[in-house]
Amino acid sequence: MSDANADFNQVFSHHTAFVNGIRQHYVIGGKGDPVVLLHGWPQTWYEWRRIMPALAEKYTVIAPDLRGMGDSSKPSAGYDKRTVAEDIHQLVHLLGFQQTFLIGHDIGAMVAYAYAAAYPHHVRRLVFAESLLPGFGLEEMMDVWRGGSWILGFNMTPDIPEALVAGRERLYFESALYKPAAYNPDAIAKADIEEYVRCYSAPGGLRGGFEHYRAFFEDAKHNRESGKTKLQMPVLALGGDSCLGDLVLKSMQQVAANIRGVVLERCGHWLAEERPDYLVELLLSFFAESDTELPSAPKLQSDRVTDTQSRGYGGFDTTILPPVLRQRISSNNSNIVSG
Repeated sequence: MSDANADFNQVFSHHTAFVNGIRQHYVIGGKGDPVVLLHGWPQTWYEWRRIMPALAEKYTVIAPDLRGMGDSSKPSAGYDKRTVAEDIHQLVHLLGFQQTFLIGHDIGAMVAYAYAAAYPHHVRRLVFAESLLPGFGLEEMMDVWRGGSWILGFNMTPDIPEALVAGRERLYFESALYKPAAYNPDAIAKADIEEYVRCYSAPGGLRGGFEHYRAFFEDAKHNRESGKTKLQMPVLALGGDSCLGDLVLKSMQQVAANIRGVVLERCGHWLAEERPDYLVELLLSFFAESDTELPSAPKLQSDRVTDTQSRGYGGFDTTILPPVLRQRISSNNSNIVSG
């Protein structure tokens, strides 16, 4: 065991809870108000490992494995984000908390929105990172004919992804996702990839992840219903400049009234693994503000000019998007800062 792992395990511990009809694995540590971290795909709670110790100095950090992923159970149904959000809500209350700071990345961001929409008075502040909301922007990224990402449609297809990816998890994750969607293709180390492969190569692991994608149409319907009432809590939208960039903010502006965005320079899709120190700085600053303030981003020197027009998710080149979406990306927006 490395010194880093030993230090981590002195602060954090692994547990299992039975909530909403499933067995939910989670990691918890620290002391103070709760911060809930919801991971994306193809990742697990483990994606947050580099930022958890710093957050735990001031907060109780709770990092669950979402339904169907990691070491949580993998039921046959219930992958719409409202149901997954209910899993998390029950877990938070089981642990004795009510109001929480909520952070979601990728699929986890969709779950975080569903949680905030269902329980707005239980979310003090929401961080929505590197994702687009079904019903409010994701569909443009799914349109392969117009240059969208093939990965989304592939993952949504019944049965075929499991058959093609089984036994090739490392190849698919590394070649199609971890490296192309990163600014630094080596940001996710080989050992970290092995941990993700371990989880998704377990029985039901691939299907559990893909089912989150297959629920997107149902999620879009739910989101359009929820979106009729905008979120009122402060929301911070985060994008990596070599991935979704300011599209994250543009998606969430449609459903949140009190929102600001930060584009992280020299960063792709995997924020917590590519820019962990800066992400911690952003989060701590956001959490420390009064409930009426909008977030401000610490200024950092950059060796790269932010350019959200020429790069995108999984190797997706946004220059081939339809003009209306390109205009959304390139338009000036005073609510966005780069860091």
